[in-house]
Amino acid sequence: MRADRGARKVVVVRRKVNGHGGRHGGSWKVAYADFVTAMMAFFMVMWIMGMDQGVKDMVQGYFTNPVGFKRSFSAGTNVLGVGNSATNLDVKRTLVLNRRDQEESFKEAAEEIRGLMASDSVLGGLGAQVEVVVTKEGLRIELMEGPEGAAFFEVSSTALKPALRAVLVLVGGVLDDVPGDVVVEGHTDALPYGGTGYSNWDLSVARANAARRVMEEGGLGEGRVMEVRGYADRRLKLPSDPLAARNRRISILLPYTHDPAADALGTAFPASPRRRSAAGGR
Repeated sequence: MRADRGARKVVVVRRKVNGHGGRHGGSWKVAYADFVTAMMAFFMVMWIMGMDQGVKDMVQGYFTNPVGFKRSFSAGTNVLGVGNSATNLDVKRTLVLNRRDQEESFKEAAEEIRGLMASDSVLGGLGAQVEVVVTKEGLRIELMEGPEGAAFFEVSSTALKPALRAVLVLVGGVLDDVPGDVVVEGHTDALPYGGTGYSNWDLSVARANAARRVMEEGGLGEGRVMEVRGYADRRLKLPSDPLAARNRRISILLPYTHDPAADALGTAFPASPRRRSAAGGR
């Protein structure tokens, strides 16, 4: 009996561990997260589809080239919630496209300009003086004087003749639908401008600026022209004939926006010889 009293009583404690298996497990959370992600993507697509074409182009441009898009897109424009505003309609003009898309856009614009020129009874005769090409720089449009001379500008003057004005209006209307910046350049031949205080540098810049104004009057949106350049006779069209009429021209360039080096186009142009004359340069 004493041994029974002194013996310790063994108490067995059983702890029940509640496991969460089956439908109470954690795998449903992964499935639910995937479902929510898919729904978010679906509603994002539906939201974008309801936006204007300009916003769709912006979204495409961002995912095509995010770095270039951020670099070129004008600061302060809010994409979210934009409606049929003028800012939204102009979005495509600041859109950065990849090189292949831009090249296709440039080729289409070049064909349109050539077609409109050829179909016009008056401008059709100026085909030899209007050169539209897609180069490694971008889309370049050269408006050159013809062999007879003084078809576009009066000699030593910035006054545009009707033929040049008509071509610039046509070109401005076409380029308004092409994304990218526009650069307008003025060029003269190597004949020095007569008199003092005014030179071929001044004349080339003034002519380029006059061309810019006409293009904007013809439909090219304000703010599209990023540079107006005057090169005098430093970039002759015909270096072998520095006094040729074709050296007197207006050049319109839409550079590839993704290539910052596109502006560096000066090394391929040889320096032109200068000839002195008492007559006015052209």
